[in-house]
Amino acid sequence: MPDSKKLWSSGVGAPLILMTAAVIQYIGASFAVTLFEQVSAGAVAWGRFAFAAVILLVWKRPRIALKKLWIPAVFGLALTSMNVVFYLSISKIPLGTAVALEFLGPVMLSAVTGRGWKVRVGVVFALVGVFLISWIGVDTADPQIRWGVFYGLLAGVFWAVYIVLGKRVAWNGSGANALGIGCATGAIVFLPLAIPDFQPVLLDGKLLLFMLAVALCSTVMPYVMELYVMGKIPTSNYALLTSLYPATSLLVGMAILRQIPTVGEVVGLVFVSVAVALATRTRESGSSPSKI
Repeated sequence: MPDSKKLWSSGVGAPLILMTAAVIQYIGASFAVTLFEQVSAGAVAWGRFAFAAVILLVWKRPRIALKKLWIPAVFGLALTSMNVVFYLSISKIPLGTAVALEFLGPVMLSAVTGRGWKVRVGVVFALVGVFLISWIGVDTADPQIRWGVFYGLLAGVFWAVYIVLGKRVAWNGSGANALGIGCATGAIVFLPLAIPDFQPVLLDGKLLLFMLAVALCSTVMPYVMELYVMGKIPTSNYALLTSLYPATSLLVGMAILRQIPTVGEVVGLVFVSVAVALATRTRESGSSPSKI
């Protein structure tokens, strides 16, 4: 594609890819919510990575030296842990609220690793924007809500770890290979979540197709795209650009669920847009992965 370099250098490439990944991921989340009616959230999360591991391992047939195997394995554990606790979160609180809570992990990572006033101001705009979009009205008096909030925050911690390790994996040029090994590692570790709740999926062709759709839309396609972006931009910039995810969840809600946003949500979307603009115009010295 002759214009790909021009698109990337203009600062549009990373946000465009991440927004596409976010839309695909939220479509996958809608399939997962459908499965929640038949299967536990933990079992759905396990199936998502087990199916994704099979797809990626058959597709890429990765070959990684045994002494370096720990990197994709730990990366995979961070990724699967992030999504398992996120599924537990959205089984108790609204999707938008869970996304906002989870986002605190990468935005704090951006604040710690970023340099310059643009990143700092971008972090503030992103936090305000996400708060306006989906974090208003959380009733922590309800024990179920409290657990949902806790799981959402824990998912944010794992998300930050995933970004740091994902940057290293992407930099080594083994993104999709590491993703396949990582998903397989996570599926093995979290196998107890599938016993015995995953059995209905194996016995129902329709549920099996939904599970395949969840694996493709929630893991294979978006994370391959994310790892590509991670290899192109600094860690702090990528972490700040994840503010596109809560904003995209708002847009997907409008388009698919016909959810009309409030004034606060629209203003929040503007704040997030400013944060993304600042992030895409920030240039850090050097191109090697940030050292945390």
